[in-house]
Amino acid sequence: MKVLSAIDIGSNAARLLVAEVLEYNGETHYKKRSLVRSPLRLGEEVFKTGAIPPDKARQLLLTMQAYKNLMEVHGSADFMACATSAMRDAKNGPELVQEIRDRTGIKLNIIAGATEAKILYATHFEKYIENHKAYIYIDVGGGSTEVTIFKRGDVINTRSFNIGTLRLKNNQVKQEQWREMQSWVEIHAQDSSDMEAIGSGGNINKL
Repeated sequence: MKVLSAIDIGSNAARLLVAEVLEYNGETHYKKRSLVRSPLRLGEEVFKTGAIPPDKARQLLLTMQAYKNLMEVHGSADFMACATSAMRDAKNGPELVQEIRDRTGIKLNIIAGATEAKILYATHFEKYIENHKAYIYIDVGGGSTEVTIFKRGDVINTRSFNIGTLRLKNNQVKQEQWREMQSWVEIHAQDSSDMEAIGSGGNINKL
């Protein structure tokens, strides 16, 4: 049995997932061992000022140090750490990434919206959908929403939009952005009148 970890630095919270990797019947399965959430809310300041303030930067650093310790306690063989919308928009994001690596040894990757959408798709939920149907997969975060169109089991297109709950809370989403999302969906979902929607993410689960 191997133990792997994943760190997600989102606009609302930072999460650490530790999982056991199990092999049986020729397939790989993952069993959650620990899930920790720290409500940093980096996006609250970033979406207003364009930068992560010193107090939030310190909280982020302390959180990453704590996660490093927890991964060592669990004997994690490897890990991946990603940051999304808030860190993408923060002008001091690269500087914080370097400080985190210097002080904790954790390499934090600030990923593009398209990469974020691909990682979400890599959860292999396509095993549970019907190949003859069309689906729109929507993941709503604090800073962005990732949308993926599926038809007959294949990914037709995927895109990230800067529409998230923290941006909405602070009235930072313009009507033009809603229209852009609507236009994109209409173009890529045409000829699919029976399309079903699949929602994911903490915000949708809360609803």
